[in-house]
Amino acid sequence: MTTRTQPEGRTAWKRAAAVAVPAVAAVAVMAVAMGQGALASSFAVSGAALQVSAGRLTSKGLASYVTVDRAADGSGHPVALLGLGEAMLSDLCQSARVPTPVGTVVFKLTAGGKAGPIAASDLVIDGEDLSGDARFDQVEIGRDAAALDTVPGVRGQPGPFGLQATGVTVTGVRSHARSATGGDLRLKGLTLNVALNGKACF
Repeated sequence: MTTRTQPEGRTAWKRAAAVAVPAVAAVAVMAVAMGQGALASSFAVSGAALQVSAGRLTSKGLASYVTVDRAADGSGHPVALLGLGEAMLSDLCQSARVPTPVGTVVFKLTAGGKAGPIAASDLVIDGEDLSGDARFDQVEIGRDAAALDTVPGVRGQPGPFGLQATGVTVTGVRSHARSATGGDLRLKGLTLNVALNGKACF
């Protein structure tokens, strides 16, 4: 069982609590594989969040609590750490704006669509926000972060606020995330594009 030890963000609370759910599969494309289960991130995050959108996401198992990611310069970024058990997504888009000597380049990844749904499992993401419509199954809001048990390996220190559910569905997703670690990701219909002044997901 892995414990995160980092210190302690137009939607209703239940929707905001799912903050990073839709980001999990997209951000994982650029994440480091950390073996079995949901393991803690050990790297400094970049200075920019990733844009993520999806038509629909469903997951069996959800666990979340508030923490702070650190960048290489020591600055902190408050995020909702979120663990996802088994998930399916449709119409995925992920993009990041990257400054370069020739101008701003947009890194953009899309998957799903006519190729079929995308599968992800055992991922931990650190997200900033979410807009969309969410439905929770057997949700528990305010559970102690150390007592979270719906996603193996995802729990915090005793005391901090936590949230968990046995399942969640999010539609019309737009989100930003800082990082993702661990797990397994299977992308159908993957396309990747890097373009100067390219179009982001939203």
